[in-house]
Amino acid sequence: MNRSLKFVVPALTVWTLLFGVGQLGAAQDPQPAPDNTKMNKRDRAPSQPTADQAKETSADRDTMQKIRKAIMADKSLSTYAHNVKVISEHGKVTLRGPVHTEEESRNIAAKATEVAGVGNVVNQLSVKGDKTPRK
Repeated sequence: MNRSLKFVVPALTVWTLLFGVGQLGAAQDPQPAPDNTKMNKRDRAPSQPTADQAKETSADRDTMQKIRKAIMADKSLSTYAHNVKVISEHGKVTLRGPVHTEEESRNIAAKATEVAGVGNVVNQLSVKGDKTPRK
């Protein structure tokens, strides 16, 4: 019996330390749950265009594809900017989603205007203002 205790006690101690340290680290650095409630409410408004409303015409698909490629090719843009929604409906393009800076918003709108033409882009990008523009 004494021999088995010599093995079990250290094993339990090591297990407790490993498991306990992992739990302690998790308790010290809790990550808040993502909350898109405001964005989701806005996106559900019937007057607001959403990606599923984009027309399936070849011209609209081509327009969205060209704008998306131009946005993705610009490595100076943040991940937020790379993930904006581009919605084309009868040649009219709507840009939606968050970006970090006003500069990113203007940059994306300019790319969309190059493809869709002046007067055909509605910029609904929201600026978070949480980062300074790159120089």
